[in-house]
Amino acid sequence: MQLVIVTGMSGAGKSSTLKMLEDLGFFCIDNLPAPLIEKFADLFAGQLTDATGGEWGKVAIGVDARTGLTALEKPLEKMKADGIAYEIFFLDASDDVLVKRFKETRRAHPLAMDGRIEDGIAEEKAQLKYLKKNATYILDTSHMLIRDLKKEINDIFAANKNYGNLYVNILSFGFKYGIPADADLVFDVRFLPNPFYIDELKNDTGRDRNVHDYVMSFEEAHTFLAKLQDMILFLIPNYVKEGKNQLVIAIGCTGGKHRSVCLAEELYKGLSSAAEYGIRIEHRDIEKDTIRQRAR
Repeated sequence: MQLVIVTGMSGAGKSSTLKMLEDLGFFCIDNLPAPLIEKFADLFAGQLTDATGGEWGKVAIGVDARTGLTALEKPLEKMKADGIAYEIFFLDASDDVLVKRFKETRRAHPLAMDGRIEDGIAEEKAQLKYLKKNATYILDTSHMLIRDLKKEINDIFAANKNYGNLYVNILSFGFKYGIPADADLVFDVRFLPNPFYIDELKNDTGRDRNVHDYVMSFEEAHTFLAKLQDMILFLIPNYVKEGKNQLVIAIGCTGGKHRSVCLAEELYKGLSSAAEYGIRIEHRDIEKDTIRQRAR
């Protein structure tokens, strides 16, 4: 049997997660009041059966501000004492992303009452401290698309991959459009020759084979990648140890179209091959030069 408590910040993706777990064969219960969780755990331990008489082998319970977060510690501790195994899947996101999501959907934060969304977020963080501290998995969805979230859930609950509670975002960008505000690590690859000044490469991007081959024809590109990947692989377990659950690695060139895109793609391939953590890649400025030219 497998029991998963799905919780985290409102707006971080709990409802979507429950739907995805349901697709993976979990029996999902959303917004079960805190006093009932202990009773449900007793039933679960007694081998609950479904309508066909089969056992509920996998169950997910959605827990959020409506549940009564401050009342959860006691039933969860009792479950642990009674030998009922469970996992806590905690969904998180940055404050600015959460505020944006609430404004886009025009929903009120469940703890904001008539106040500001930021106040509701702060109160919810305080109430979720116990659950986050004891979480089995912590997933930051700030930069995730639905497909990224689905992949992470499949990796953890279907493919049974190891998960290091860290999600790595590799981001290419152009310095002329500004350094990404949420970058944790920023690397400048403008030391490499610029394909922009070669007519047959100018209008292509770092995703195209001809630009890739040009950038990677320089020994400095290979040396840079080897040293960068070695450093990142050293940093990741130390970040995890310190409780960091999201890492944004930004690689920049002048316009964010050629060199940074190529090297970001290469770093993504290198880290993905041995990753025990979530990883995605994004090219922030890859189309901006083209859009600006069309606007003229």
